[in-house]
Amino acid sequence: MKTIQIGNGSTTHFNIGDRNKLVLMAGPCVIESKEMCFQIAETLIKLCEKLDIHYVFKASFDKANRSSMESFRGPGIIEGIDILDQVKKQFKVPVLSDIHLPEQAAPASEVLDIIQIPAFLARQTDLVAAAAQTSSCVQIKKAQFMAPWDIKNVINKITHFGNENILLVERGVSFGYNRLVCDMTSIPEMQSLGYPAIMDATHATQTPSGLGGQSGGSPDFGKVLARSATAAGADGLFIETHPNPSEALSDATSMIPLNEMEALLTQCRDIFNCLK
Repeated sequence: MKTIQIGNGSTTHFNIGDRNKLVLMAGPCVIESKEMCFQIAETLIKLCEKLDIHYVFKASFDKANRSSMESFRGPGIIEGIDILDQVKKQFKVPVLSDIHLPEQAAPASEVLDIIQIPAFLARQTDLVAAAAQTSSCVQIKKAQFMAPWDIKNVINKITHFGNENILLVERGVSFGYNRLVCDMTSIPEMQSLGYPAIMDATHATQTPSGLGGQSGGSPDFGKVLARSATAAGADGLFIETHPNPSEALSDATSMIPLNEMEALLTQCRDIFNCLK
C-alpha cells in the first residue's frame, strides 16, 4: 500500500498509510465562524499532541448537498478558503475541505492540503478530474451506492492525470430508505487497491433526510464505528465535532461533542497501537 505525504514546509507534515501513528481528520461539519474554527483547531491540536496522533483540520466552506433550501450552507469558497488559510497559518496544521464544482478545484488547491470529493459526487468525472489536476492530495468518499471494489474506477480517473496522492474513505452504504450501514471489511478491501483507507465515523451514522428537512444521526454510534474501524485496520478517522452539537448549523445530530473527543481518541489510539 502506498504511503501518502500530507503537509508541506509551512505545516506539520507526515505520512498516511505507514501505520506509524493514527491519523485524525476532524473539525466542524461546516465553517460557522473563524472563531469557532480556531477554538476547535486549538483544542484538537493540543489533544493530538498529547495522544501522539497526526492531525488534519477539516471544515466545509459550502455544504451544497443539504436536504432543504433553507439549510445553512456555509460562507462560500472565497471567505471559507480564507478562514482555512488562517487556520493553516496560525496553527501550522494541514487543512481539508470538500469541493462540489470543477471550477472550485484550482482556487481551493492554493490552500487545501487535501481536496475531498463528497460521497454523493464520487462518480462525477469532471469534478474528480479537476481535483486530480491540482497539487493537492485527493480524498474520495466512497458513495453510499458503491461497493468498496467499485472505487477502483474513481482511482483510475485520478491516476489518469498522473496524480497518485489518493486517500479513500468509507462512510456507509445505503440500506433501504433513510438508513446507512457499515461493513468493516470494506476497510481492507479498499486498502487492497493500494491506497490508505479512512473511516468517516460520524457521517456513517446518518439517516439521510431522515428528519424530513434534514438528516438524522447518532454521535454514540459514531464512537462505535470509530473504534470498530480502527480495529479493522483503518489508517485514520474522519470525525466531525463541535463544542455544542445541538446548536450546530449543520449535522447537529451526528457530530461528537468536542469535550468527548479525548476519551474516544484515547481508545482508538490504543487499539491502533495494539495492531501495530
